[in-house]
Amino acid sequence: MEQASEEDAKTHAVGIDLGTTYSCVGALGTEMWIFYMSIGQNLWKINQAFEHVPPNELSAKVYKDGEVQIIANDQGNRTTPSYVAWTEQERLLGDAAKNQVASNPTNTVFDAKRLIGRRFDDPVVQADLKLWPFRVVSDGTKDDKPLIEVLYQGVLKKFHPEEISSMILTKMKTTAEAYLGHRVKDAVITVPAYFNDAQRQATKDAGEIAGLRVLRIVNEPTAAAIAYGLDKDSTEAKKSEKETNILVFDMGGGTFDVSVLAIQDSVFEVKATAGDPHLGGEDFDNRILSHCIADFRRKFGVDPTRNQRALRRLRTQCERAKRQLSTQTSVTIEVDSLHDGNDFSLRLSRAKFEELCMDYFKKAMEPVEQCLKDSNLPQKAISDIVMVGGSTRIPKVQELIKGHFGGKELCKSINPDEAVAYGAAVQAAIVSGQGHEDVQNMLLLDVAPLSLGIETAGGMMQVLIERNSTVPTSKSQDFTTFEDYQDHVDISVYEGERAMVKDNNFLGKFTLKDIPKSLRGVPKIQVTFTIDTNGILQVSAEDAKSQKKSEIQIANEKGRLTQNDIQRMLQEAEQHKGEDEISRGDLLAKEELKVYMQRFEKGFQDLDQSKLQPKDRERLEGKLMDAQKWLETEGLKAGKPEFEAKQKELQAAINTVMLRINRAQAEFWDQQVVQHEGEKSIADGGFILQCGVDIRELIEEPQ
Repeated sequence: MEQASEEDAKTHAVGIDLGTTYSCVGALGTEMWIFYMSIGQNLWKINQAFEHVPPNELSAKVYKDGEVQIIANDQGNRTTPSYVAWTEQERLLGDAAKNQVASNPTNTVFDAKRLIGRRFDDPVVQADLKLWPFRVVSDGTKDDKPLIEVLYQGVLKKFHPEEISSMILTKMKTTAEAYLGHRVKDAVITVPAYFNDAQRQATKDAGEIAGLRVLRIVNEPTAAAIAYGLDKDSTEAKKSEKETNILVFDMGGGTFDVSVLAIQDSVFEVKATAGDPHLGGEDFDNRILSHCIADFRRKFGVDPTRNQRALRRLRTQCERAKRQLSTQTSVTIEVDSLHDGNDFSLRLSRAKFEELCMDYFKKAMEPVEQCLKDSNLPQKAISDIVMVGGSTRIPKVQELIKGHFGGKELCKSINPDEAVAYGAAVQAAIVSGQGHEDVQNMLLLDVAPLSLGIETAGGMMQVLIERNSTVPTSKSQDFTTFEDYQDHVDISVYEGERAMVKDNNFLGKFTLKDIPKSLRGVPKIQVTFTIDTNGILQVSAEDAKSQKKSEIQIANEKGRLTQNDIQRMLQEAEQHKGEDEISRGDLLAKEELKVYMQRFEKGFQDLDQSKLQPKDRERLEGKLMDAQKWLETEGLKAGKPEFEAKQKELQAAINTVMLRINRAQAEFWDQQVVQHEGEKSIADGGFILQCGVDIRELIEEPQ
């Protein structure tokens, strides 16, 4: 009885990889004896820790102390789908939720990681809304947080993304408890390296809702580097006194990170990090899905997009096809009775898949170059390229990253699905004081993904902590008042890489009061930025004379969430500096053209195909394709007049076809357009488009 009570008192810290599509949990194993006792025809298995093993009676296998165990769930799978579903009777988690998604799409929630820590009006959220079968609404407050709506037992319920993530974490917690045989209270949770402060805090909140004490928030590529460092194939590099530089390429289901680390003995130092918190396997699935929908429309003349069950069944087959194309050159996507009784079948080659997703693949190479630049390392200084995340199995991704490093072989010795959870489990052991000496001697030095600073006079951004600074860290700087006899100062905190605060991400604001009144420039106010090991920021300000002090923990400012994703801000500052010089009008015109092209494509697809002449169809398709190519090649340097001219050109094309259909006019494309002398083109302030159309002919007179 005494031994049993000691077992109950045990606790274990686990590492959890909370993924967009799949999650994984691991724990650092302790020494355990496994006995197999054969009695007659039955085989008895007993797991117990013993000091003395009776000789010649039992055969035993020993789990070495310090070996990380990736824990399988109740279905025997080592990764668990990040899905939560509600039926009329119960709530389902993991595999059970994903298995019934085709019959219950509107009440099955996934991709919560793409919502966590974001505002409802975030363009990224608005774009994702069109792809999800479940409903997402605003909470109606000034913080504009997204809420997920589901129907459970006839009652409409709303959940924050943190609550959905906490349910997935609860599933991982119970999986670990079933394996370890005791309660799990402590965990290390991983997040993408490019998660901002709000997303990190929201992830930490999700852990607390799940009943876990979150010991540490660790960046995913950093956790993967730990797995690499402990891997048997890298033992020599780990023990070498020489510093080894590795690049971790982490592309999962919904996020993408690149980190450069220096490993020496047991010290893991992150040199630089970059990435995109909204790029991964889900985006590739969406491209295949859009291709299949277009093919279905072409074959059967009906639109299946309003049928959520049909879309879910098709999406599942698209995901399966994407996985198979990693090992096969072609696959067949088949769905019986997809919509209106029509069976769907499509042969998809690997080459076509690569063509559909090539822009995403090439986009993934940009953070690699950025990371090398920030770390001040040449390509030849990288000893190993560690591939992590399920999407790195895609042959084209491997080919591009390999080509980027001059044909260097990639490191595939660690399991890409489990590496992050493996590293998180090791970090959990370090923080909780478990594990052997080698583990306890490990030192992990991570970095801040974005610059942090405050607003100064004129709306300028004064940086205190530079991007890629090692954390935890603390930096201080002295400031003064801007006006005479000022008795308080407002301190606004921002993160980002731009010179003006209006172009960066607002984190929080606080006020330092009761400053002794004096002339401007006399008071001395020390502002201190402190980032903890979780990457969460705390800011304090103190007046040197009065010793008055005020502070803010940005982690508590949960209402402050991003308007644009962090990767876009970095790209604007580092790679597309020229775009800063484009006026607001130019940017609006560019966005209006993009929106109109989407409407043009949908309107063209919705036209009555029986009334559309083959030549008209070819012309409209050609116009749209030309506009898309023009936007990709000329769009970066074009101005407002060019965007408007291109939009009017598309408008003229679709309007002319509509006039022909509705008024039975003669074939427009066969008419000879004559431009009279003195008439000017749109670009020169006139009314003639580049195609020769006079836009005044397309405008009806008022009744």
